Amino acid sequence: MEIFSSPLQLQSKLLQLKRSGKKIGFAPTMGNLHQGHLSLITEAKKRADIVVSSIFVNPMQFGPNEDFDSYPRTLEQDISKLESVGCDFLLTPTIDDIYPLGKEIHTSVEVNRLTDKLCGASRPGHFRGVTTIVNILFNIVQPDLAIFGKKDYQQYQIIKTMVKDLIMPIEIIGAEIVRENNGLAMSSRNGYLTEQQKEDASQLRKVILSTAESIESGKKSITDARTDAIEALTDKGFKVDYFEVVNQTDLEQAKKTDKHLLIAAAAWLGQPRLIDNFEFEVN
Repeated sequence: MEIFSSPLQLQSKLLQLKRSGKKIGFAPTMGNLHQGHLSLITEAKKRADIVVSSIFVNPMQFGPNEDFDSYPRTLEQDISKLESVGCDFLLTPTIDDIYPLGKEIHTSVEVNRLTDKLCGASRPGHFRGVTTIVNILFNIVQPDLAIFGKKDYQQYQIIKTMVKDLIMPIEIIGAEIVRENNGLAMSSRNGYLTEQQKEDASQLRKVILSTAESIESGKKSITDARTDAIEALTDKGFKVDYFEVVNQTDLEQAKKTDKHLLIAAAAWLGQPRLIDNFEFEVN
């Protein structure tokens, strides 16, 4: 694996490969990699000739009271993991490389829909930071396809929308959630959990699945199922940020006529804010 700290040097190398007919796949990350991240590389390798990843903890997507300074940075271990799954190129830029004039006055990119609900409602400006850095990385790498995990389902849909709206020639692929043995969605922030909290955190997935089953079977209305789920999570020690049943495409509150539904949830357990979701269909 070749490692580049300079965006322009990597861009020059990849442009040569693209001119020779190579198909480029890309999986951006913030590092502290786990099996979920590595599955993105594996998926990209199935679809592309060359696979690129990046590690950049993006300050623009962190709020003033979030964990930017303490976010885990494990570059040496991450490099070994990427090499083990056959990643070809890695970009490790500095903040000055990405935001040379400072993130406060840097040009930003914002999707004007999908961003004001769910995680966007409780993390103002977060998705503007995400779409800005992904746009920058796309311009550096110029991939033919990019892989994003569906654990961040809202982010995945927002990136798809950005690419469509800005007519970018990039295929966006959603990768399925990779989970711990107990069902907890893998996340870099799971490292903040104690062993007991990790076990307790598996209840988030169980409540989501039971809620989906009650809606799909017609046992409960969406409103009642959502209310019961929030009560169940609260009883299990979670501080619920949101628990919503929405349309998969536009993330608007689900209506009786909607068939393709998503349960999306975010809740704190101890220090970390956990997110998870489940796609399902109703007749």
